[in-house]
Amino acid sequence: MRIENSFIPVRGVGEKTERRLWERGVTHWDEFDPSLVGEKTGERIEAFIDVARDRLDDGDAPFFASAFPSGERWRLYENFREDACFFDIETTGLDHHRDRVTTVSLHRGGETTTLVRGDDLTVGALREAFADAPLLVSFNGVQFDVPFLEASFDVDLDRPHVDLRYPCRRLDLTGGLKSIEREVGIGRDEPGITGRDAVRLWREYERGDEAALDTLVRYNREDTVNLRGLMDHVADALHSRAFDGVSV
Repeated sequence: MRIENSFIPVRGVGEKTERRLWERGVTHWDEFDPSLVGEKTGERIEAFIDVARDRLDDGDAPFFASAFPSGERWRLYENFREDACFFDIETTGLDHHRDRVTTVSLHRGGETTTLVRGDDLTVGALREAFADAPLLVSFNGVQFDVPFLEASFDVDLDRPHVDLRYPCRRLDLTGGLKSIEREVGIGRDEPGITGRDAVRLWREYERGDEAALDTLVRYNREDTVNLRGLMDHVADALHSRAFDGVSV
C-alpha cells in the first residue's frame, strides 16, 4: 500500500467510498475519475491529489500523517520505508519520571546504532539520530519509549510515528513484541532474554560486568532490527486485507 493508492485523507471519503473506487479500478491517484463520485466529493479528491503530489515530491511525511486517520498511518510506510527510523529503548524500570534510559538502539537505512548511558547516550546524539527521520517505527513507543526519551532528554519526537502495537491488533496479533515475533516467524539470537532481564543486565554492568552490557546491547539491537521485519509483515498483511478481491 502506498500513499498514492489512498483516498481516505479526503474529507467525506471513508473506507466504503475508497473501497468502491478501488473496485471500479481506481487504485491510484492517476486513475481517478470524478464522475465516479458526487460532484463535491470529486472536487475535494482532485484538490487533495493536486496538493498531495507536491507534498509527496517534497517528502512531507507530517502532511500525510495529519491527513490520514490515525489507524491508517501504516500506509505511509511504503513511501518512507528506506529512511524510516526503527527504535527501541531499555530502562531501569517502568516509571519515566523516576527510572533511567540505559540504551537506545536505532535502525535506519540498513545500519543499526546503539547509544549507551554514560558513554554516547547524550542529548546531542539523540537529536542527531532523530533529526531528519521522516517516519518513526516502534512497538509500544507512544506509551513507553517516547515519554521516557522526552522526559529524560531534551528531544522532541512529535513526528509521524507508526506504533506497531496498534496495527498488530488489527491483525489479531496481541501480546508482547516477542510473542508476536514468534507468531509471524521472526527468529531471535537471544530468545530467552526479556525486558526484566534487561534491567538485571544493566545492574550487573554497573557492578563491573562488561559482558552483561554486551548482552544487553545485543538484546536491544535485536529488538530494534526485528521491528523492520515486523513492519514489513504488518504492511503486507494490511495491504492484502484492504485490497482483498481487488486487482491492483
